[in-house]
Amino acid sequence: MMRNLFLGLLLACFTLPALAVEPAEMLKDPALEARARELSKEIRCLVCQNQSIDDSNAGLAKDLRVLLRERLVAGDRDAEIKEFLVERYGDFVLLKPPVKASTYVLWYGPLGVGVLGAIGVAVFLLRRRGGDAESVTPAPLSDEEERRIAALLDEQDRKA
Repeated sequence: MMRNLFLGLLLACFTLPALAVEPAEMLKDPALEARARELSKEIRCLVCQNQSIDDSNAGLAKDLRVLLRERLVAGDRDAEIKEFLVERYGDFVLLKPPVKASTYVLWYGPLGVGVLGAIGVAVFLLRRRGGDAESVTPAPLSDEEERRIAALLDEQDRKA
């Protein structure tokens, strides 16, 4: 029983993105519809942000899908449609933004963070290695400290 319920939920999760494009939005020409589907997989949903407009059920995603299909029917090329959307919403609307000065942080930022993290780990390990040598060999006791310890031990022996 639980297994069937789990499988049903799992299948429902996989079918949800396919339900985003409503039949009323679909173009009658299968070739144009295929282009629309491929193109809409490259456009970010501005509401959901990590989903394409092809996968998103948000109202804005639907508006963008309809707009995209209208431009395809009007005869625009894929690049023209992307350019139109970028002019309107910026590079953020593309799930794979172009590599240019304004997107360097986006493309190379994770690499920079990784390098900084590796440097931090290396510095930590090097300091720890140096710190271990000091902790393994404690500083010797001074004469005053040895006398105090001897006095404390004598006092403890007398009480016992």
